[in-house]
Amino acid sequence: MPEHLSAFLAAFLFFPKMNDMNMFPCEPACHPEEDTDVRRALEEAGWRYTRQRAAVLAYLRTACGHPTAEQVFAAVRRRLPHISLATVYKALEALVDARLANRIAGDHGPTRYDGRSEPHYHLRCQHSGEVLDLPLPYDPTLLDKLDPQLVKMLRQQGFEITGHRLELVGRFVCPDKPN
Repeated sequence: MPEHLSAFLAAFLFFPKMNDMNMFPCEPACHPEEDTDVRRALEEAGWRYTRQRAAVLAYLRTACGHPTAEQVFAAVRRRLPHISLATVYKALEALVDARLANRIAGDHGPTRYDGRSEPHYHLRCQHSGEVLDLPLPYDPTLLDKLDPQLVKMLRQQGFEITGHRLELVGRFVCPDKPN
């Protein structure tokens, strides 16, 4: 097993589980240039910049793992007590639309959200539903490595590939818990 992956898995086993993810691990720093970029991205996507959307994005960028909308709501509500769940859903929609965040849908369980907008890979636990980033560099040539003819074959069928996602699916086997 590659050293960086075994280090990740070792760290994950000691990673504190955040079942409700209802806290900001750290207070987001105020960076005016980042604020301007967020404002610009939202406006280019046809959305207004609001403090609620900024708070949702700040939480997503500092959250451990990839929270559900309800977990985002619980966390952001600590900073903005009058925010509604509907506003959080609308903020998440705007952030995904502006490509500031990603929606991670799974076969089972609620949709989760990712504050990292750049391409990267995930690990999903089928038992808990938790989704984590894999510590692997994104490889834009991965499809060519899997099958050198795949892109060409799909293009001939009229399908244009615009990117790819990789998610490892499984479960953590804990000797203390029944599976």
